[in-house]
Amino acid sequence: MIKLAIDLGSSVTKIFKIGSGIVLAEPSCVAVASGTGTVKAIGEEAKLLIGKTAEYTTIVFPVFEANIVDAEMAAVMLGYFLKKIGVSRSKAKKTEVLFSVPCGAEDELLQKYARLADACGLGGFRFVETPFLAALGQNISLNEADPVFVVDIGGGNTNIAAFSLDGIIVGIGLNIGGGNIDSHIIDHIAASFNLKIGLQTSEKLKCTVGSLYANDNESMVVNGRDITTGRPRAVAVSSSDIYPCVKAFADKVIQYMLLVVAKLPAEVSASVYRNGIFLSGGTARMIGLDDYISRAMQMDVNLADEPQMAVILGGGRAVGNDDILDAITIDC
Repeated sequence: MIKLAIDLGSSVTKIFKIGSGIVLAEPSCVAVASGTGTVKAIGEEAKLLIGKTAEYTTIVFPVFEANIVDAEMAAVMLGYFLKKIGVSRSKAKKTEVLFSVPCGAEDELLQKYARLADACGLGGFRFVETPFLAALGQNISLNEADPVFVVDIGGGNTNIAAFSLDGIIVGIGLNIGGGNIDSHIIDHIAASFNLKIGLQTSEKLKCTVGSLYANDNESMVVNGRDITTGRPRAVAVSSSDIYPCVKAFADKVIQYMLLVVAKLPAEVSASVYRNGIFLSGGTARMIGLDDYISRAMQMDVNLADEPQMAVILGGGRAVGNDDILDAITIDC
């Protein structure tokens, strides 16, 4: 029996295979020929085409803000990824999968995942909410007496929860993530520099110079199109230039963190304050975000060693331990 953990992210899909570790981490996108619907590229190859295709090629993102918005393309994409790691259609029947799903995932979303699993011919599947896996991926020992507070910030959604092995005490899944920062940066550069930049440039800018330290002065030269003349132009953009974009996002996440903390029972609050905040997700790598959250929440923040891999590593740990898996699987 093949056992997999899958984190079907809005930005990146990751797969963990028991016995092999993380075997795949590729962009969750598909390049499709407009009109015919023919698939031209998937994953990394499709991402390279973003912003560079002619009108007869469309880039499809089957997962948006943690929701499966294009079931057909999601099945094509996941089937391709499974085949790429050696799980053919015939082997899929002997494969059990743990899917990471957002905190508080409703039946409608779980049914979409179930249909996706069936479309890929998987032999069995389970669902576990992201905060549990983010904690396990940071080697946090879960028990029923010592609640933990996890914040996982991905590309398309953010999960905030206080929980123990007994279940989530207070938690929320938000349809915001690092992609929101990318969009805000595109608009901000247009307004500030009269320059139109693309999504990949915006993402690179965020990852290279994005910082929550107000006085940070790292800079990067970006190329784009002058909005007035239409001609190519390059400008140097600094951390301080895009600080309002990253700060607005961080403040929104903190706003919801405070709402979750405010709803905690007194004893749970004491435990959470003692253990601190466990921060993970690809967007958690942004410079200074952990310190910014720590100051705002007046709590210690523990940043995962590999924040972008915490959930899938936790999935691998769970899928290999039946006792843990049985305790955290969603009943459906």
